Amino acid sequence: MAKKATGMTSSITRRWLRGGLLITMVLVILAEALFLYSTYEDLYGGVQQAILSRFSTIEGQLRATGSAGEASEVSASRSQALRRTVEQFDEKDKFEFMLLDPSGAVLTTASGTFSQELMAGTDVYEAMTGASGSGISTFRTSGGERVMAITVLVPYAADGITAMRLVTSLTLVDRQMMQFTLISVGIAAVVLGVALWSGLFFIRSIVLPLGRVEALATRIAAGDLTVRLPDNRYNDEIGRLCATINQMAGALAETERMKNDFISSVSHELRTPLTSIKGWVETITARGGGDPEIARRGMAIISAETDRLYAMVEDLLDFSRLQNGVKLDCQVLDLVAEATDAALFVEPRMQKENLRLIYEEPPEPYPVWADPARLRQVFVNILDNAIKYSRPGGSVTLLLSRTASTVTAAVRDEGKGIAPEDLDKVRLKFFKGKNAVRGSGIGLAVVDEIVTALGGTLDIQSTLGEGTTVSVTLPVYHAGQEHLHDPLELPGQPAPGSTPNS
Repeated sequence: MAKKATGMTSSITRRWLRGGLLITMVLVILAEALFLYSTYEDLYGGVQQAILSRFSTIEGQLRATGSAGEASEVSASRSQALRRTVEQFDEKDKFEFMLLDPSGAVLTTASGTFSQELMAGTDVYEAMTGASGSGISTFRTSGGERVMAITVLVPYAADGITAMRLVTSLTLVDRQMMQFTLISVGIAAVVLGVALWSGLFFIRSIVLPLGRVEALATRIAAGDLTVRLPDNRYNDEIGRLCATINQMAGALAETERMKNDFISSVSHELRTPLTSIKGWVETITARGGGDPEIARRGMAIISAETDRLYAMVEDLLDFSRLQNGVKLDCQVLDLVAEATDAALFVEPRMQKENLRLIYEEPPEPYPVWADPARLRQVFVNILDNAIKYSRPGGSVTLLLSRTASTVTAAVRDEGKGIAPEDLDKVRLKFFKGKNAVRGSGIGLAVVDEIVTALGGTLDIQSTLGEGTTVSVTLPVYHAGQEHLHDPLELPGQPAPGSTPNS
């Protein structure tokens, strides 16, 4: 069981890792990549735009310089203006401003010094050879400092000055980028950690109860009906499943107990007539040949006990057939006629038991759609129970009534009645109450199966010490009803069970 639970845990967890967590990781990584890319573009693009905006300002100044005069004078004037701009450049702490000749050599710088390590980029070559007249590069100096350099060609003749170049350090930008990267990675790690923790917590809250359910179901399958799941603190699907499993286990245990009681009761009921038959056979064999009276009495008792055995076996067979499914051959019947036939059938037995039958036959027919053999079985079983539980000298009442849509046959005895604590359980399969007497205990189970199949209801009311009333209600026949039950295959559904009167 531990291996099964572990396997189930690993399987569900693995599916979650492949599904939910993997998708979460992909989404977080994509969000992280988009954020870092956007931040990179903002930071480094901002530096680039700052440099290009300064070039635009200088180009505007050159456009206004030397707009009239000889070309050589204009060119010289622009050259002087560029050199003054470099000399007077007021952002020397942020940028290194350079002027380049046609070969790419540095003519002058804003700082007044020349550092060969600042010429390591490819921006000068790109500007001199490219069609756009500009170039940009990012590189590291010999000291390890990252810098950005942008070179643009001077758009106007400027007496030997071909290009302008601005170089700036990226140290602060790199630091900001690193801070943003660390913060975003930390946030992503927290998000993934929370997702992992919450996911595992949720998976654990599902897997552990399911593992217990699996282990309990395995024990139930092995025959241990005493096990129960602990109460689940959550009123969710898992909690309701655990409660249902406990309810099922309790119902199975109760059914098993009643089944054992049923088997014990039936075995006892079968043993009694068999013992009587065996005893009288031995008696007749030993003495009956010389005593006709003993032989006659013995054969009468053997015949009666055989009939008793036959009735019990027929009850068991009917119950088995109804459990496994049986066809009903329905037709239009008169409930009054069927009830009268059943009353005439049991009347000799009632006289023998010193009982009185109270029955007034209604004058008009009560049409129903039913199987005649099964409907007769319903009446005989109910009347048999009433006879069996009635006190000598008492009476059994059979009352028929109808409404516009239903007909009802009620049988009332004056017997022991059913204990209140048993009344709610009388429909359980194999149930026999405290006041139950001899019999198979399945008579009313068969009745309930047949009545339900015919679209009717079985109602049982009882008062302890006064008697029990069993009522069967069926729908009144109407045209077209035959299509609903022609013929009807009864499903192999569990019988609601017998009553103490069964």
